[in-house]
Amino acid sequence: MTGTRSLSYWLSLALMLSVTSSASCAEIVQYLGYSQAVQLKNENTTVVLCPEVGGRVLEYSLNGKNVLFISDSEKNWKPGDRPESSAGRFDIGPELVIPRRDVSWSGAWSTEIIGDLHVRLTSQKDEATGVQLVRDFELDAKTPKLLCTQTIVNVSSELKEWCHWSRTFAVGKGVCVIPLTEAGISPISRFPNKYVLYEEGGLINMKPEDPQVRRHNNTLQIFPTPRKPKLGFDSYAGIIGYAAPNDLFFLKRFKTHPNRIYNEAAGLTISVWYPDNQMIELEPIGPRETLKPGESASFTEEWWLAPLEFPGTEKVLDSTTLDRLMDSLK
Repeated sequence: MTGTRSLSYWLSLALMLSVTSSASCAEIVQYLGYSQAVQLKNENTTVVLCPEVGGRVLEYSLNGKNVLFISDSEKNWKPGDRPESSAGRFDIGPELVIPRRDVSWSGAWSTEIIGDLHVRLTSQKDEATGVQLVRDFELDAKTPKLLCTQTIVNVSSELKEWCHWSRTFAVGKGVCVIPLTEAGISPISRFPNKYVLYEEGGLINMKPEDPQVRRHNNTLQIFPTPRKPKLGFDSYAGIIGYAAPNDLFFLKRFKTHPNRIYNEAAGLTISVWYPDNQMIELEPIGPRETLKPGESASFTEEWWLAPLEFPGTEKVLDSTTLDRLMDSLK
């Protein structure tokens, strides 16, 4: 005789059936040490999300190649260990003034399956920053396009002024490409060499010289390791490109707002952290969001992947190759 089942049992069963009823839908999976990871997958692209620690992207892969860097500690993580934070991280800033935010950075997030290839992760409310973060991830059914939207919700009783800050770790030692605002288009860069370099002691060098940051046509290309790892840009092109050593081209597109205030210390729209290590950090930065209690604001990054034979770090990526890649990823 079948025993009485609890309401939670039937709700769990309904969720399982809704998740597994389609060949191209979100699926709860075991991934590394995480038992509640969420997988989105189409024919060639796989996305794995991590609600258990920080609401991150653990995998963004094309034909089995993951462009995101996963640390050895992350690969060996198990429940009860110190939270890890490699791979596709998102955050809020500005970096120098925002308080510590362990709740959103390394805490557990809730999962909601919105559609076949659309998942929403929601953080706990964070008293330190006064906000709750919501992240929507939506994979295209046929292409590698992944929309990553972060929404900042003011859950406090005070005015809050934060900004979107993406902190994605990709596999390192590649060629990073920053397209510049087109010549003659306002606003013109405030920086003489189109970028700044963060020196020791919190100093920001407004006119750096580094042979590893090369100007090629209307791009800056960073390779190999620069003199100091952290660089900042005020380009309004809204693009970061990255040629990874595992023969992938990783593209981020995002909207920029020339008439709004960017409240990072140097007014950056992009930051790149390129250490002499196995990862690179690709960081779109959003404008300042002034939020009254109950208000919210969203910022979307459009991610793409394409195959690209790694050119090595001896030469710049030529304009023809870049144009072809940009045209194909639309």
